[in-house]
This record gives sequence, structure tokens and C-alpha cells, in this order.
Amino acid sequence: MMINGNAHFGESSSSSSVSSQQDIEDDKMIAMVLSEEYAKLDGAVGQRVSHLAPIPHVPRINSFIPDSNNASLDHQRLTQRLNVYGLYEVKVSGDGNCQFRAVSDQLYRSPEYHRHIRKEVVKQLKDYQSLYEGYVPMKYKRYYKKMAKSGEWGDHVTLQAAADKFAAKICLLTSFRDTCFIEIVPQYQPPKRELWLSFWSEVHYNSLYDLRDAPLHRKPRKKHWLF
Repeated sequence: MMINGNAHFGESSSSSSVSSQQDIEDDKMIAMVLSEEYAKLDGAVGQRVSHLAPIPHVPRINSFIPDSNNASLDHQRLTQRLNVYGLYEVKVSGDGNCQFRAVSDQLYRSPEYHRHIRKEVVKQLKDYQSLYEGYVPMKYKRYYKKMAKSGEWGDHVTLQAAADKFAAKICLLTSFRDTCFIEIVPQYQPPKRELWLSFWSEVHYNSLYDLRDAPLHRKPRKKHWLF
């Protein structure tokens, strides 16, 4: 009986793994189509903050989470900045995947391809270790294996890897008191697009749009959308 039970469990586990892999492949295919569809950006958000001088970006891992009082003040500061510059946040789920969801929304107009984004970023980290390991104060293999797990918070190293992988200038409007605007640019190629994210510092990322272009009634894309 135990042998039969174990065999059945193995089949179930294998089936689940195949299904999960197929989901990732489906997301990858749809993401490629959407990336082509939305590759040309009008730069409306950039025009809103064109007078701001970005600070140099230094990749780093997450080091601390602000306490509730500081987090609340930071959120108020970010909200004020969004209002001043006429920007709109597409809010993504705070499930630990928010950075990857926000990047997905900017690339594909949907946060639902975050698994594909994470997979591509981790591949970039693995394939080009020499570009990033100096910013990671732990065993590098342990770092990228941890970052491959769903729900693991992205950091400024993964943002740099995303900028490099997708040939994108990633622009952050932040809640930092002294640092309103950060640009992350590809290291060895000119950027082909701009991605705009809000950063409630060390807590959450969202996707940014010009208020006039706000996707107020966007519906989630389904996997059957292409067919």
C-alpha cells in the first residue's frame, strides 16, 4: 500500500511541476508579444520630472525595513511628490514580488508576468556574476538562489540586473527625504526604453504613469488573450 501511495504522490508532484513550468513558458510567450507591442514609449512621465537631477545609482541588497512611524512619513512624502508631478500609481500586490510586478506592468502593461521577469533577472545574475557579485555581501550563489524564490523581495541589485537584461533605464520616484529621483541605467548598452516605478523606500514598488495616461479601467490580461 505504501508503495502504491508513494507512486501516486510522485505522479501528482511531477504533474504539478510540469503544469508550473508550462505556466512560466506561457507567460514568457505572451510577455514577448506584449513587449513588442509596448516597446515605444511616449516619455510622458519623463517630461513631468525632466528638471530633477538623478543621483548616481549604487546597487545594494535590502538592509533594513523602516519602523511604522518612519514608513508612514515616507509614504506621505511619496504621495505628495506624486501629486506635485501629476503622476499616477498602478498599485501592484504586496506579496514580496512587487518589484517584479511593477517592472512587468511597465514592460507589458500587466503585473501578471512577474514570474517571467524574476526568471530573466535571476538568469542575468547567474550569467554575468562578475557584474554584480561585488555588491552582494554573502555567498553569491546563495544570493541568486534565494532571489529565484517567489516572494523574495527585489533589491537594487536586481534592479540593475533588470536594467541590463531589458536594456531599460529604470527611473525611481522615491520617498527618500534627500533623494527624490534615482536612475538605473544599463551598464554596457544604451537604453531602448524607460521604465518608471514609485519606490516607497524599502517597503514597496508600484508602476508609474502620467496622470493623463492613467490606465484607470485596465482589466487583467488572461492567458487566452492571444488566442
